[in-house]
Amino acid sequence: MQQQTGNATQAIDAVALSAWVREFARLIAENRDHLNELDSANGDADHGSNLDRGMAAVLDTLDGEERALPAALLKDVGVTLVDEVGGSSGALYGTIFLRLSGAVGGAETVDDALLAQAFRAAADGVAYRGSVKTGDKTMYDALAPAVDALDNALRAGRSRRCAWEDAARAAEAGRDGTIQMQARKGKSSYVGEKSAGSQDPGATSLALLIRAAASKLD
Repeated sequence: MQQQTGNATQAIDAVALSAWVREFARLIAENRDHLNELDSANGDADHGSNLDRGMAAVLDTLDGEERALPAALLKDVGVTLVDEVGGSSGALYGTIFLRLSGAVGGAETVDDALLAQAFRAAADGVAYRGSVKTGDKTMYDALAPAVDALDNALRAGRSRRCAWEDAARAAEAGRDGTIQMQARKGKSSYVGEKSAGSQDPGATSLALLIRAAASKLD
């Protein structure tokens, strides 16, 4: 897949992207109850269960047919999440994967620059679809700094592994930063100042998505 040979780093293919998605599904299943607990503070206590159900459906989709092109795999993941998760989480995670798919186009493999560009498109899609910005206490508070860190590391000439580790740490810092925020979007915003003091479940699951990428796309 994407291994380093001498000084060269192989481009990322559909097999590598499938490994990333599968690792994300594993992390969601592992953290399902924790995500539900976080969601219980200001929401319906089902963020983990909903995502776990959606990712189980994604795994069934991936197991059913081999996809040669990254865009096809990413599109199928996005469509499945929209169909199976529902609500804002399904729409926003679906947007991430559908924007990734559109950005990589017909490429058979994806290099670092294209993948970073695709994640930027995904972040822009979340901001537009959710009408959110940093500081609103949403998944975007983890996604935006992760994309910035990935871009900055790659432009500085850091290795893919280091760039993804930077992105994962930035996502986790963004996740932790939501604790003190007052929610301005979603159901959490309904409780006003009481939303401060709890970690956002969407930012938490998004940090798992980036951590999975750091594990499998290095």
